[in-house]
Amino acid sequence: MRKISYAAAIVEALRQSLIEDSNVSLVGSYVLGLGPKRVLMDQIRDEFSDRIFDPPTSEAAIISLGAGAAMAGARPFVDIGTASFTYVGWSPLVNEAAVACYMSGGNQRVPVVYHMLHGLRIGGAAQHSHSPQAMLWNAPGLEIVLPSSPYDVKGLIRSAIKSNNPTILVDHARLMDIEGEVPEHDYEIPFGRGDIKRPGRDVTVIATSYIVQTALTAAAQLANEGIDVEVVDPRTLVPLDRDLILDSVGRTGRLVVADETYLSCGVASELAAIVVEHGFKSLRAPIIRVARPDIPTPFSRPLEEAITPTAEKICAAVREVLVWN
Repeated sequence: MRKISYAAAIVEALRQSLIEDSNVSLVGSYVLGLGPKRVLMDQIRDEFSDRIFDPPTSEAAIISLGAGAAMAGARPFVDIGTASFTYVGWSPLVNEAAVACYMSGGNQRVPVVYHMLHGLRIGGAAQHSHSPQAMLWNAPGLEIVLPSSPYDVKGLIRSAIKSNNPTILVDHARLMDIEGEVPEHDYEIPFGRGDIKRPGRDVTVIATSYIVQTALTAAAQLANEGIDVEVVDPRTLVPLDRDLILDSVGRTGRLVVADETYLSCGVASELAAIVVEHGFKSLRAPIIRVARPDIPTPFSRPLEEAITPTAEKICAAVREVLVWN
């Protein structure tokens, strides 16, 4: 099978969606960020110029526009850019888009996709490095998608655009250059269906977004020590594939959760709580979270590295849970 970059897989999914449905449009066309891969969007800009709107920088207005257009029958794919800036558009996101279906008794659907780049991206500092997926997870009514591979991002974008619910597509700039096998044909990945990225028997490591790649690096290093790690990628937080997570922990008996959100009330915290609540009998060791500490992100590269969930930190956590018999 051919290999393409994560960024190319995004473009392919968007193009197929634009061809398939004339109601699909793009609000903001710098979906790939400001790196060299951004030129891949030129084909879409040329081919669908009448369905692309690059608005002025005003995240609250852009989020409101996307919600309103979706309520009127369109299927906009809205690029917010940096995920940190969703905070200025929090009200239309969680008070309008997320709850419209419930507040209308199911009569008002909001088929909008909000795309954003989150996380530690080398020098983003405190105002450009947020990972708001945990806070969004605390806002019922939103579907939350966290791709980690070229194959996944193509299939998940196709599902997101076809969804009748407001969907948050949380992407990571450090994934854009990663290459992987992606079929040329059209396909969708259903929400709520996680994936075992690497099977193993000794320890389960649950990871999301770019940290899935970090976890796979850690698993390869640990294999040299005779430790067999299973890497589980939920792929979507809402809906969440609880069965896949609990089944994996049931087989290994040990769990490390690695994620880029903050340690307190973060994604790792919620996943750990779910396993304790529903899979406690399976656990042979305490759960360890490898997450971002509760401090503003420093601009300094060495300090940013110090708070990043790295492969070395995941390896250390895995070795620690294996001490328990």
